[in-house]
Amino acid sequence: MTAPVATVRVSEIFRSIQGEGRYTGLPSVFVRTTGCNLRCWYCDTPYTSWEPAGETRPWREIVAKVAEFDCRHVVLTGGEPLLPVEIVPLSHALRDAGYLITVETAGTVYRPVAADLMSISPKLANSAPRQTTRWQPRHERDRERPAVVKRLLAEYDAQLKFVIDEPADLADIDRFLSLFPEVAPDQVWLMPQGITRPELATKADWLAAAAAERGFHYCPRRQIELFGNVRGT
Repeated sequence: MTAPVATVRVSEIFRSIQGEGRYTGLPSVFVRTTGCNLRCWYCDTPYTSWEPAGETRPWREIVAKVAEFDCRHVVLTGGEPLLPVEIVPLSHALRDAGYLITVETAGTVYRPVAADLMSISPKLANSAPRQTTRWQPRHERDRERPAVVKRLLAEYDAQLKFVIDEPADLADIDRFLSLFPEVAPDQVWLMPQGITRPELATKADWLAAAAAERGFHYCPRRQIELFGNVRGT
């Protein structure tokens, strides 16, 4: 009997620049998985969450596709890339091939992946679905998993990125970070909620000031500023 092929459901694989966090501006290959255990109302990739779409591909084929781009930084993102168990052999194969790997996760699932940077974006109260849906209680139940975040912080070089919609969200950031005294201020990035340049611009000044007051980084979301919120960027 032939063994089943280990696969990952992928929405897209593309080359662009990293627009957020420590490696902002770095040419990167993005492997975007589809499927998510949360349903943030502001999700900027609804085709990986609210209406997940993509194709199932053998993880070895994904490694070969990444090699076509001649780019040394790979971002495993989603959706939630830590949902599929096959992300583990995929990430280790990429590391063995010499890539610098960032994993972008909401911090609700643990997998022993290979990652040079674990980019954790916890979903706080401001992320809850606004429409009446069966996802509301599930999202609230699953969005905050401190034990998972602690394990990721202990095992990886990590940054935390928070989506901020309004000034009142800052209190929730302070509450969340109080659970993790091991997190240094320079590991934290605040980024504005928005999928258009005008939306981001209206929040830039006050959010950058709030980040500076706390010793955090302001994260401008360069990919939207440069390309807009379109697939493949």
